[in-house]
Amino acid sequence: MSVDYSVEVGREKMIFNTGYLARQADGAIALSYGEVIVFTSAVASKEKVEGQDFFPLTVDYREKSYAAGKIPGGFIKRESRPSDKEVLVSRLTDRPLRPLFPDDFVNEVQIILYVLSADQTNPQDVIAINAASAALVISGMPFRGPVGAVRMGRVGGNWIVNPTFAEMAKSDIDLVVAGTKNGVTMIEGSAKNIGESDIISAVEIAHQNIKRICEAQEELAKKAGKPTMQYYPFKADENLKNEARKRYYSELEQLKDHKIKKAREAVLGSIIEKAEKELSEQFPDTVSQVRGIIDALDGEVIRKRILEEGLRADGRGLRDIRPIDIMVGILPRTHGSAVFTRGETQSLGVTTLGTVSDVQRMDNIDGQGDKRFMLHYHFPPFSVGEVGRHGGVGRREIGHGMLAERAMEYVLPAENDFPYTIRQVSEIFESNGSSSMATVCSASLSMFNAGVPLKAAVAGIAMGLVKEGDRFAILSDIIGLEDHLGDMDFKVAGTTEGITAFQMDIKIEGITPEIMRAALEQAKEGRLHILDKMNKIISLPEKSLSPYAPKIKVIMIDPSRIGEVIGPGGKIIRKIIEESGADVNIEDDGSVTISAVSQESINLAEEFVRGIVDDAEIDKIYNGTVKRIMDFGAFVEIMPGKEGLVHISKLDIKRVQNVTDIVKVGDKVKVKVIKIDEKGRIDLSRKDAL
Repeated sequence: MSVDYSVEVGREKMIFNTGYLARQADGAIALSYGEVIVFTSAVASKEKVEGQDFFPLTVDYREKSYAAGKIPGGFIKRESRPSDKEVLVSRLTDRPLRPLFPDDFVNEVQIILYVLSADQTNPQDVIAINAASAALVISGMPFRGPVGAVRMGRVGGNWIVNPTFAEMAKSDIDLVVAGTKNGVTMIEGSAKNIGESDIISAVEIAHQNIKRICEAQEELAKKAGKPTMQYYPFKADENLKNEARKRYYSELEQLKDHKIKKAREAVLGSIIEKAEKELSEQFPDTVSQVRGIIDALDGEVIRKRILEEGLRADGRGLRDIRPIDIMVGILPRTHGSAVFTRGETQSLGVTTLGTVSDVQRMDNIDGQGDKRFMLHYHFPPFSVGEVGRHGGVGRREIGHGMLAERAMEYVLPAENDFPYTIRQVSEIFESNGSSSMATVCSASLSMFNAGVPLKAAVAGIAMGLVKEGDRFAILSDIIGLEDHLGDMDFKVAGTTEGITAFQMDIKIEGITPEIMRAALEQAKEGRLHILDKMNKIISLPEKSLSPYAPKIKVIMIDPSRIGEVIGPGGKIIRKIIEESGADVNIEDDGSVTISAVSQESINLAEEFVRGIVDDAEIDKIYNGTVKRIMDFGAFVEIMPGKEGLVHISKLDIKRVQNVTDIVKVGDKVKVKVIKIDEKGRIDLSRKDAL
């Protein structure tokens, strides 16, 4: 039986439908918003894998080309591997759902989302989060939801819930907020240098809408929800836990003396190895749980010390930032480079400047467009001292790269002021906490080194949280261990004036506005400290670009004369490119972008273009080329497509018997325009140009 339930969110109704599509799935929802329809299925395996102690959740979001009335591009003409956008939405959907499954549930769960209809007006990502939550709520799985999600924008000082693409283009904030009725659990977005108080306001408005979306899902579950499934919970051996605590807790407390990541890991590993060996005879069936139990006890020790003593695993105070080291311009042949090291996290940022032909062409169900700034993040296994897969880009790398890219977008120069395509790469050489925020720092430094006229320097910092009951502690610049054992990972990037990007994930049920406000203020303090360190090394863009960067010049021509520059079948523009050695790109508004390795090539191409679109001027001297020889004179091309006649009497200061005595076809000659008649015919003089 088909069941519908709707709730008004923003200016559209969010309509949940179940019972018609995919009836064999544990939970299936078709969620409509405007003319967007996102279908979601949720299925859990009926048996757990024996001995498995982790929760295998997979979220796979896919956009179908037919949703926007398109046929996929390429040779195969069908959807293939997920695009970067699909990976990002998969991660966005996963993050608020995963913490809401019970710790003892380890059955495999697969969530598949299809965009069935796209109106190119409303974004699909927040629709996907709500659809996935609703599918879980009605599935009978032990899911402690529901979760609601909205996007917040602001245009002209007015907050907009679930803004359209057109409104987002004018908005100074792009914020996706997800959470339960009790609190916010995830934030993701970017902003145009806004203040911390604005973030709080947006989140508070978002949560009011999230509550209503959650209530709608609860009503839907009353009508169409399945009975709670029976599952075999993962059970920790309590006797083993007690024995491990009795024997090894004091040793774990002594780990405070080991403040370096690898040294600490080595000592912790030896404790685990000893525990497995010593407890294997007493607990032969559950000894495999020792690693997880010791890890949990270690977390307990760390959290207790943070709350009671204000000291962290590496000996820092709650607000302390790790030592920072910076080097710029270390790669001689790149256009810009910088190494940013913070504690045991290190990012090499490399900037490459390209031309108009290097832009990334975007073609998806949301429409077409060009992308002139790209930030790519690479996380090799050696950065954490491990052996692992090294090849294609993983989901984590795509997600971290996009977060850093959003952080830098606000400070990029306008295309008219800096007509380059920019590719920024972050190579993570060492990692112990928040390599994505180190990427923001290295990118800002590297682009300054490359001479990119950024509006301001940008830095990023990751904040953590430890909360037990009413007690909580906010940690600045968290390391990997604190991310793993803490309750929050809150990344904030921005300038000295405001925030440009943020990402927050909560492992507990939600946080209060008080905690969020305190975290943002502490993050600002840390961000300003980092920016001060960066500005002491390089505070402004280099005045000149690398000699190895391409040269670019943009000129404007009358749009009505574009056809003359291109020529029949592209004949003229091909000639300009061939003879000048420059790339020439013309836009419909008459902007002509000329790029080349040398300035000479750009000057020559510009001369060609201006020669076509500019009219010849009387008394002006031109460098021309002899094209034809006649008995009465020579025809000289003074601009591409523009020729004039040098009469034999005007070839030289002395009397000329034969034209070929003075010039031959192909000769380069200086000539002066002496007359242009009513039909546009040009008379030239070599004699007057000598």
